[in-house]
Amino acid sequence: MLRFWKVMNELFFWLVIAVFGFVMLIGIWQVYDNYYVFNHALDDSVLKYKPDPNDPSAVRDSPITDDMVGWITIDDTNIDYPVMQGESNSHFLNTDPFGKYSLSGSIFLDSRCSSDFSDSFSLIYGHHMEYGKMFGALDDFLNRSFLEKHKKGTLMVGRNAEKVYEIEVFAAMKVSAKEKTVFDLDRDRIRQYIRDNAQLSGGIGNDRILALSTCADADSVSRIAVFCYIR
Repeated sequence: MLRFWKVMNELFFWLVIAVFGFVMLIGIWQVYDNYYVFNHALDDSVLKYKPDPNDPSAVRDSPITDDMVGWITIDDTNIDYPVMQGESNSHFLNTDPFGKYSLSGSIFLDSRCSSDFSDSFSLIYGHHMEYGKMFGALDDFLNRSFLEKHKKGTLMVGRNAEKVYEIEVFAAMKVSAKEKTVFDLDRDRIRQYIRDNAQLSGGIGNDRILALSTCADADSVSRIAVFCYIR
């Protein structure tokens, strides 16, 4: 009997060691995964491929794929990225602008929207990354003071900036990912929905509307939506 309990204690000891080691491995993997995703998000180096409307040949040899439909910039923020568009909205969730697999994906236009942004309401998505990378910067627009100071931006349409529009941020909100008015592109109701639910800067105009959307956090269905006019 004594030998039995000795064996059981030894087995228990090694079981505890195994469980502890497994938990450590999970922790190490999570740290590595976070590091990998962060360091493979688009960084400032992509800016060398930004189109120049005054020199269409400037990015002739750009490695960004032909799925690029534009470039969006919000002044004085980290938002300065190519806008991609795939045949479905799942494509660029894990594909970077160079066509390579990436957990941080790309900034991309909803596949149901016109690639020339001619719709009365267009929707762009991006992953929520730490330190304001990708669309992590959208958090700040929920602060009215920040919104008022960071309204201006530019939307260049086409691979070589064939058209250039000023954009103006005018509203921001948290919204459920199941909200059909926003995410099913209800163009007839979107203005009234923004008026009723968003933090506004001024009234609702008649210009085309561009929404930028990202996850509010990893553990909910909430989204952050920032609305801009395309001037």
